[in-house]
Amino acid sequence: MIVFCHLLNDRSGSPRVLCGAIEALETPGRNILYVGSQGRGLLERTPAMVRRYWYHRSRHRLVTLFSLLVSQVRLYFALSRDRDIPAEAIVYMNTLLPFGAALWAKFTRRRLICHVHEVSISPGPLRWFLTAIAARTSDLLIYVSKDHLERLPIPGGRPVVLPNAISPALEAKGRATPFAGRRSGTFEVLMLASARDFKGVPEFLELGRMLADRDDIAFTLVLNADEKEVEHYLAGRPLAPNVRVLPETDDPSPFYAIADLVLNLSRVDLWVETFGLTLVEAMSFGVPVIAPPVGGPAEIVTDGVEGFLIDSREIGALDRTVRRLADDPALCQTMSAAARRKAESFSQEAFARTLQGFVRSLQDKGARP
Repeated sequence: MIVFCHLLNDRSGSPRVLCGAIEALETPGRNILYVGSQGRGLLERTPAMVRRYWYHRSRHRLVTLFSLLVSQVRLYFALSRDRDIPAEAIVYMNTLLPFGAALWAKFTRRRLICHVHEVSISPGPLRWFLTAIAARTSDLLIYVSKDHLERLPIPGGRPVVLPNAISPALEAKGRATPFAGRRSGTFEVLMLASARDFKGVPEFLELGRMLADRDDIAFTLVLNADEKEVEHYLAGRPLAPNVRVLPETDDPSPFYAIADLVLNLSRVDLWVETFGLTLVEAMSFGVPVIAPPVGGPAEIVTDGVEGFLIDSREIGALDRTVRRLADDPALCQTMSAAARRKAESFSQEAFARTLQGFVRSLQDKGARP
């Protein structure tokens, strides 16, 4: 049995990757998923038995931090009371946040896999606390890129690199969707991101304003937030007429299917992307991309091949590049073909095969001494 533990069930990258991990390690009717009570997102459809523990995220950081601490006490005792978990079960902690699972695994001598997704953790004391727990409890630390491992080395458990995978359903839709410029009638620029400034949302909106003179270029921003949260986040931020902002979606494929260009504009001085799942998803549809020049995206995208690596603070370079691609359909077609080839490296089959091997190696070791 695998006991998966996660904090916030939304539509961001870490729950999406956890869905793939649960599917890869599926044991019908046996695996359990413990997830925080706030949010109804991608993890609703997993084959694991879902059990919830209390968690509430606030707009106020101190309140959210207190909520995190309380939630992990709740998670620890929920696991302790669960009589369905056998002694040989492996605990799979997704992100560093559900640390109550790590402490419970250590106390009960169960093997622990820590799937690390984050790197920019603040405040500093929280980063120290979470990494210290992972160092003292983990048997296996899964990182999503080589850069990720180098930026957040955690001593203790065996570190491995396992790139994230494209979901099979999305990958199939991508293969079945031929890339053709301006399928919607305009050059479509797409970004999917959390409603956070460090994700490059202000830069995306500014880019739209700079290109307002081009009525043949349209910008679509899909935020990982509900309609009320989107409205609150955008308050006081005027939108150019060529920009539309939409709330979260369970299925981004319709957006990728008409996109001509997908952006990841995360601010490299505020947030380093450990991977960049929307980039490989877009590439599976043959869509060229623009990505940050550091972190995980720089391992995915070769500058000038599948797209371009540009610091989002270089707004002039972004403006020139979007205009260039909009005016050069032959270049877009060349990059589209290269993007599809690169996306093949991130299949669910390869991800599942490698992850299953990691789990078998822990199962062969048995319980902790």
